[in-house]
Amino acid sequence: MIVFLNGEFMPKEMATISPDDRGFLFGDGIYEVVRCYGGKFMEIDAHLTRMKHGCDEIGLSGIESFDFEFICHELVSRNSLSDQGIVYLQITRGAPPTRTHAFPSEQTPPTVYGMAFPFSQKADPTVGVSVITTPDLRWGRCDIKTIGLLANCLTQQRAKENGVFESILIKDGLAIESSASSFFAVIDGQVRTAPKSNHILPSITRETVLRLCAEEGIPHRETPVKEQDLSSASELFLAGTTLEILPIVRIDGTQVGTGIPGPVTSRLQKLFRKTVEAL
Repeated sequence: MIVFLNGEFMPKEMATISPDDRGFLFGDGIYEVVRCYGGKFMEIDAHLTRMKHGCDEIGLSGIESFDFEFICHELVSRNSLSDQGIVYLQITRGAPPTRTHAFPSEQTPPTVYGMAFPFSQKADPTVGVSVITTPDLRWGRCDIKTIGLLANCLTQQRAKENGVFESILIKDGLAIESSASSFFAVIDGQVRTAPKSNHILPSITRETVLRLCAEEGIPHRETPVKEQDLSSASELFLAGTTLEILPIVRIDGTQVGTGIPGPVTSRLQKLFRKTVEAL
């Protein structure tokens, strides 16, 4: 595998990062994941804009000289991912000589890392998955795609231990999102998802789903989804860069709708595929 590190492309085994790096010591950094289809990236501008926003929000500077779109294309090319691939980008606040919680001097360069790997389907989108609900234990700025993902790891581990695909995070009686993707419910024929706030990540795929709903006349609304309404929802689904649109057929052991992917979810899946084919 060829990776990118601080301005150079190199074999992964040659890439080294200082143990003083603030990403390692503090989880002080942000990341981004971009999906490639047939050599073409899905919404790469939106992904890179979100990445830049995350850097701005945490005061991480010094990345202006990096051409991240070029890096993405080069990683796909150098790793021969001409069909489908995933590019992972990570930026940390670098490796200052002294471990302090406060930011280092502006002379400390950031650590910029990128890698690409083949896409693999995590679940069958024609069958759907089972999920559980679990309390949202994350920090108060989930709108920043930070590398500090311990709470997300714990909730995914809980899902694994329960033999299901994912955990749907519950905050103040509301279904927010999953540990790694956006969450949608179809209630009374209307597609619903939590409104943008500091409690959810502004998912690029979430925006694509809402755009498709608007273009195709599918009733939709950004509104809080109450935990108590999940049992009466006719359809539930996840949406994300690596999942695309993935139906949920059971939640907390209870069947969702008819127990198979519903008509609204299936329609959105087809519309999403058309968007991919048009890249």
